[in-house]
Amino acid sequence: MNGLVEWSALGQVVVAGLLIGAGIPALFALGLRLVAGTSETPEAPERSSGTPRETKGPVVIARPSPARLVGALLCFGTVVGAVGAGLVFLAAGGHS
Repeated sequence: MNGLVEWSALGQVVVAGLLIGAGIPALFALGLRLVAGTSETPEAPERSSGTPRETKGPVVIARPSPARLVGALLCFGTVVGAVGAGLVFLAAGGHS
């Protein structure tokens, strides 16, 4: 122990906090991004005058590819597993 602060314990807490506090939400955000439709917007055909034509009707969002769906499921599964493991850890009495 160096003075009043145990630097190795503080480092472990900071690393765990960064991994869990930032990593799990980042994985969730990545899963949402993977399951969302593509960002490509269909181009409206041009009129004979050269100005783009207004499109009316429903907005069509492309379905994500199977690889993106698998990646999203892996991200969501990891997040659910981490939350479940944390709940089990806390229910068991936390650190012993």
